[in-house]
Amino acid sequence: MAAASEKTDGLEHEEETSKSSTFKELGVCDVLCEACEQLKWKEPSKIQKEAIPVALTGKDIIGLAETGSGKTGAFALPILQKLLENPQRLFGLILTPTRELAFQISEQFEALGSSIGVKCAVIVGGIDNMSQALMLAKKPHIIIATPGRLVDHLENTKGFNLRALKFLVMDEADRILNMDFEQEVDKILKVIPRERTTYLYSATMTKKVQKLQRASLQNPVKVEVSSKYQTVEKLQQFYIFIPVKVKDVYLVYILNEMAGNSFMVFCSTCANTQRVALMLRNLGLNAIPLHGQMTQSKRLGALNKFKSKSRSILIATDVASRGLDIPHVDVVLNFDIPTHSKDYIHRVGRTARAGRAGKAITFVTQYDVELYQRIEHLIGKQLDLYKTEEEEVMVLMERVSEAQRHAKMEMSEMENKKKRGKTMDNDDSEEATGVRKKMKTKRKH
Repeated sequence: MAAASEKTDGLEHEEETSKSSTFKELGVCDVLCEACEQLKWKEPSKIQKEAIPVALTGKDIIGLAETGSGKTGAFALPILQKLLENPQRLFGLILTPTRELAFQISEQFEALGSSIGVKCAVIVGGIDNMSQALMLAKKPHIIIATPGRLVDHLENTKGFNLRALKFLVMDEADRILNMDFEQEVDKILKVIPRERTTYLYSATMTKKVQKLQRASLQNPVKVEVSSKYQTVEKLQQFYIFIPVKVKDVYLVYILNEMAGNSFMVFCSTCANTQRVALMLRNLGLNAIPLHGQMTQSKRLGALNKFKSKSRSILIATDVASRGLDIPHVDVVLNFDIPTHSKDYIHRVGRTARAGRAGKAITFVTQYDVELYQRIEHLIGKQLDLYKTEEEEVMVLMERVSEAQRHAKMEMSEMENKKKRGKTMDNDDSEEATGVRKKMKTKRKH
């Protein structure tokens, strides 16, 4: 019976809020409304309209929202408003699946809370434990963490505990659980107060998420922006069917044909990401890799170069397919088709954000047909064929083969350096691009 009343609750709430078009009308206080204006948030997104009024009543929330829907604002604004009413250190904890997402959420909290002096700490792997322990000793208001590293500090950092915590947010909960953080999440739930407010945000409602919901939320209100797997309306989606051996040539052709746009190219492995980036650089294209084997500072560096538009092509693994707010991606290329169809939604969600148009092109080889059919089945529509002239594409064959050869040599050089114990990080330095090597060979000729 309770569940039924919650559902109707949500529906009434939907009718009420569909009219609201300002943060003030949702109940957000003046200081935070000003912060939204400074961030150029003109009006609340759908999930913000649904979630903020419920959150301000103090209820637990399960939020189902597609990627790029503004859900960080949906939980950050109510938490900051409650913090203003009841100032306290170690007030809120946000758990996220990836380091990049943690830094991004922290940026939003700091931007929204800059006028009220909010202090945040990002606690993730890949960064020195000691400096994090010092940050925690200063007792920030908000901690944004990946589960593994937070458990590490809860167990080993003297004097650090979350016994006074008032808010817990699990963002991208489906992915936290897919990455096998269940044990860590259980440990965290055991050491934080039961009397707290919990928001669970997820793009998809899996069995694991339902189990987590039962364990950690009390009479939650469900706010849902898209019940079906959706890709944004303004997104043009294409596929291109090609033999696997000419994939690189087609990639270079499309990048050249659509030059002037910003691209995200998704690969399935770290090694392929690195190889493609090196190959494109050898052809003089402005590409930068982003994958899990890079150090944290290199990942953030790569992301910043792409965000600031000093690089126009980001070659990435699925580490970047979710939650990263890169505002200006024009085209998403699925160079390697995703093995999990849901990842397709997240990848293409990098473009056509915030009402803008975008394109997504998926490469389908003879080995990918089944995976491709699964994607069409999931999104409930057929993709259009991206038309190319084979003769035009094949003109590039020779140059691409040469660039592939260079990239292969550079990859094995990196491998050898690693074996010799020199930690050669797959970075964005010019040495890693073969540029100098090519300059030298040109001089010899």
